[in-house]
Amino acid sequence: MHTNAPKLSMFQVLACGAAIVTLSMGIRHGFGLWLQPITQEMGWTRQSFALAIAIQNLSWGLIGIFVGMVADRFGAFRVLIGGAVLYGLGLVGMALSPTELMFALTTGVLIGAAQAGTTYAVIYGVLGRQIAPEKRSWAMGVAAAAGSFGQFLMVPVEGLLISSLGWQEALMALALMVLLIVPLAFGLREPGFKGAAPVQRSQTIAQALAEAFRTPSFVLLTAGYFVCGFQVVFIGVHMPSYLKDHGLSPQVASFSLALIGLFNVFGTYLAGSLGQRVPRRFILAFIYFARSVAITIFLLVPLTPWSVYVFSAVMGTLWLST
Repeated sequence: MHTNAPKLSMFQVLACGAAIVTLSMGIRHGFGLWLQPITQEMGWTRQSFALAIAIQNLSWGLIGIFVGMVADRFGAFRVLIGGAVLYGLGLVGMALSPTELMFALTTGVLIGAAQAGTTYAVIYGVLGRQIAPEKRSWAMGVAAAAGSFGQFLMVPVEGLLISSLGWQEALMALALMVLLIVPLAFGLREPGFKGAAPVQRSQTIAQALAEAFRTPSFVLLTAGYFVCGFQVVFIGVHMPSYLKDHGLSPQVASFSLALIGLFNVFGTYLAGSLGQRVPRRFILAFIYFARSVAITIFLLVPLTPWSVYVFSAVMGTLWLST
């Protein structure tokens, strides 16, 4: 892209980018609400549902490696539209899958790829190109907070749709809703965009990965993210059904996930601020230790709506602070 190409307004980029992340991540964070109704009606095991969500996370991560490069080459606008359409198709497939294999392909591979094309890897690229360097970190923080706010906003909506329409119709409604990303993507269409020229690299991807895995700090960072991802996805997928299995209402289950999203906004900001003053390894160690303590206490105390809400607030504060 030419450096003298006209810039988009900061408000336009932030508003459209944050709205896209809110919608995409908000829908993603509510998938645990579908575990019980889908497995009960289809006669599937909970393990098969959880496997599809695990595949979704792998698909999101692996495809996300290349999505940023594709957006740099062909423009974020095109990638976002493709991701939105793919997301809608994946949600329809999630509703209509007749077998566990098809469910894994649509809910796992398809939606995971769609999330890669409608979240941070693409939005951050536009922010980096369109927003002045002195405001860029702040803008990326706003976009990150939008993902957490999406969880707070969208999870109760998803719970309401399931209870009022039924799980299949609720997924169809979300498939239509996610297409709102298409008009929002026009707000991120960069005038004068020209794709980046292919870069001559001295290393292949395999060589770069081999070098990375020989670096202790990279291995430790990867291990930390593995633990983080396991904890947050496990809770997001299984906690709603766990609460309903123990007699709590679907409303408590959906509100618990929403609270996690709300408190994550504050927790992420707090961790970022502390990271400027305290060695980050100490902050990470505290976060992982505090999560373990919170989960242990939650399993030991009597299960009531208020114990759930307190646990959700604590876990939300520690959610993506890493």
